[in-house]
Amino acid sequence: MIPAKSILLFLVAALAEIGGAWLVWQGVREHKGWAWIGAGVIALGLYGFVATLQPDANFGRILAAYGGVFVAGSLAWGMVVDGFRPDRYDVVGALVCLVGVAVIMYAPRTA
Repeated sequence: MIPAKSILLFLVAALAEIGGAWLVWQGVREHKGWAWIGAGVIALGLYGFVATLQPDANFGRILAAYGGVFVAGSLAWGMVVDGFRPDRYDVVGALVCLVGVAVIMYAPRTA
């Protein structure tokens, strides 16, 4: 059950971080204003708290693995929200990153 909890937390973290960055981007680059920027800053702060809820207590491992989730999640966000069309290299790269997440987080370890 712990991998399922970990994966769910990675997805929530990705929504908070990618969504927060997107809100800041919209506020600044698309001139939508301070409310969008503020909402983005709050979402980015929430991301930091979500990461602390991971069952594994190793900060470096969590953040390294999350990097792969961020890569794949960013491409997915772009597709859903901005109409981005990834090419095959984007897809292959995201899959490589997700394999890295699985190896880092869920490989069997001895003590």
